[in-house]
Amino acid sequence: MTLFHWFLPSSGDGRNITDALDGKADVSIARPVSIKYLAEVAQAAENVGFVGALTPTGTGCDEAWILGSAVVQHTQRIKPIIAFRPSSIAPAWAAHTAATFQRMTDNRLIVNIVTGGNPTEQRALGDFLSHDQRYERTDEFLDIFNRCFDYEPFDYEGEHYKVEQASLLIPAERPPVYFGGASAPAVEIAAKHADCYLMWGEPRDQLIDRVARIRAAAKAHGRKVNPGIRLLIIARDTAEEAWAVADRLLESMDDTTLAQARDYFSKMDSVGQSRMTALIENASLTTKDLEIEPNLWAGPALVRDGAGTAVVGSYDEVAAKLADYIDIGFEEFILSGYPHLEEAYRVGEEVVPRVRRLRP
Repeated sequence: MTLFHWFLPSSGDGRNITDALDGKADVSIARPVSIKYLAEVAQAAENVGFVGALTPTGTGCDEAWILGSAVVQHTQRIKPIIAFRPSSIAPAWAAHTAATFQRMTDNRLIVNIVTGGNPTEQRALGDFLSHDQRYERTDEFLDIFNRCFDYEPFDYEGEHYKVEQASLLIPAERPPVYFGGASAPAVEIAAKHADCYLMWGEPRDQLIDRVARIRAAAKAHGRKVNPGIRLLIIARDTAEEAWAVADRLLESMDDTTLAQARDYFSKMDSVGQSRMTALIENASLTTKDLEIEPNLWAGPALVRDGAGTAVVGSYDEVAAKLADYIDIGFEEFILSGYPHLEEAYRVGEEVVPRVRRLRP
């Protein structure tokens, strides 16, 4: 069964993308981060049937483990998808932390391992490894993390980590591991260690190729990995209404914010981010020119790092687009929309049921 997840805006929220941008302290936040508000978003997502809610990581976000631990106390079923970086915690202790979370919440944890794609931010946090070295470390990290849940003490010595007789002493269910990255090392790591390999919205032919690559890589390791996709959603009763929202979002992006975003993206070494940026390189600043294929809009990528594309259209059109992604091979969706509280209800009530009718 296809799984649908939502998003917790841990850098703030509002009706415009520019209301809350990671790491932009001079941007006015319409809805500042608070446990009360994030709990409302999570409750809304839970009420309409979303399985999980991604809590992102980065210096522009509040810390995901802390927020996830707080929000889970205000919900009954939804699973926090806690994003964190290998540079932030030792792998055996990460397993211990995850196991504790699982025991305290009746197995309501999903972890999203983020290698990191901004060298400036990484160095500010004390991490001076290169792009490929960071992926080497992630490979070792996930090897140790997953093996801890086998409950058989083991020794391990790699380039980045060394443990002796590592194991968990108190039983817990291993949480699903989500992982993303567009580079070749990322695909290999996902194939070896992940349960869900996350991608951002790109043109259909590119996604078909990426789904085929992760399936082949996982098969080579005797494994199956769920392809997942992270998308923004702009859906309304009619296509005209939805594109009017896209127009408004684009109009909210002033020249200063656009220039700051370009400079910010230029310092990143993330292959996935470079693919997002490539989608808008030759586009004029008009809403329709940023529609890179029917109903897929790259406007958010002008100012937002990470997932920079939105599915735009009527409820029926957006549902048909998501159903097509299922046909391509995607088994999990992490969706979001501005503002996340109202859009959780809109997407959960109007779009997801239509998708399920199209692809039971």
